[in-house]
Amino acid sequence: MGQDQAKQQIEKGLQLYRSNQTEKALQVWMKVLEKSADLVGRFRVLGCLVTAHSEMGRYKEMLKFAVVQIDTARELEDADFLLESYLNLARSNEKLCEFHKTISYCKTCLGLPGTRAGAQLGGQVSLSMGNAFLGLSLFQKALESFEKALRYAHNNDDAMLECRVCCSLGSFYAQVKDYEKALFFPCKAAELVNDYGKGWSLKYRAMSQYHMAVAYRLLGHLGSAMECCEESMKIALQHGDRPLQALCLLCFADIHRSRGDLETAFPRYDSAMSIMTEIGNRLGQVQVLLGVAKCWVARKALDKALDAIEKAQDLAEEVGNKLSQLKLHCLSEGIYRSKGLQRELRAQVVRFHECVEETELYCGLCGESIGERNSRLQALPCSHIFHLRCLQNNGTRSCPNCCRSSMKPGFV
Repeated sequence: MGQDQAKQQIEKGLQLYRSNQTEKALQVWMKVLEKSADLVGRFRVLGCLVTAHSEMGRYKEMLKFAVVQIDTARELEDADFLLESYLNLARSNEKLCEFHKTISYCKTCLGLPGTRAGAQLGGQVSLSMGNAFLGLSLFQKALESFEKALRYAHNNDDAMLECRVCCSLGSFYAQVKDYEKALFFPCKAAELVNDYGKGWSLKYRAMSQYHMAVAYRLLGHLGSAMECCEESMKIALQHGDRPLQALCLLCFADIHRSRGDLETAFPRYDSAMSIMTEIGNRLGQVQVLLGVAKCWVARKALDKALDAIEKAQDLAEEVGNKLSQLKLHCLSEGIYRSKGLQRELRAQVVRFHECVEETELYCGLCGESIGERNSRLQALPCSHIFHLRCLQNNGTRSCPNCCRSSMKPGFV
């Protein structure tokens, strides 16, 4: 297959893919991969296969094609192709919750010599790195990366990238429990879709609606949460987006649990868990098991709750997500206190405080935990986070955390 024919077939696959004929698109692209000797054509078709498998939730296949693409980029001896392929390798590992590998590949991207693609893809590298730091509960580093990605988006008028960053920032603030910002950012993403997204994939609308649903549920606006989640799920089903379907099912289950309708919540958690397991989203599985454990606690079935917590802890430790571990220790603490098991209770309290220290989830001004309850937060330019009220009351201009860390031991 020659270069021109390969281009035509890649375009044919893209047209099929855009019209939701995904399997036919994959067949066309695989044929190009088998028959084309043109390295540039092979590189491009591998990029299409990486994206398609990502959106279908076939993350191991996504990783396989990303590895082949790296080899192709090396054969081409082109820095732009190498940057793009390392980014795809980073994204593949991000989806598989291999967050340390993601960060390593992102750093490789950033360390490559100046490329034409650098300005275009640098923001996407920073976004992937931010998502990985968030997966590890390294909140300051995650925020630094998201803000860097946002600057790339603004400097390059990249509304699509800005939309994706806003969704990640929504997730960030949902985790640290500033629910106003958790809603603000996905609403901003939805505005970008409305203003600029005429030619975009519907996945951007679905993504913003899902993150709005999560924020509305946390704020207690369950009707609005259900409405947004239903719209997101409708698009996910139309496009065969398995990862988003799983997230929506989890959100539906959480909404029903918040309403006290545990009978409806349980089967939705089961469905979410089935897809999360199938696609390899281990962090998603942790969130499902946490919801299930809370349901069992509400039913006073404490031993069943502890079983779910134990499974979730193993997964959370495996992927390195400290915030999930913290939440699980907190839930276990309540269960052991009600059962009167003092030794187990003490162990959970110790681990809870260790996790708080490791995640630095406390305000450097008042010393209280961040993420314990809904609070308005403010990040300083260094990306350290404080309660907004503490910054207003203290009139701080420089970061107390940075000042403390820069002090030499002899002067403390």
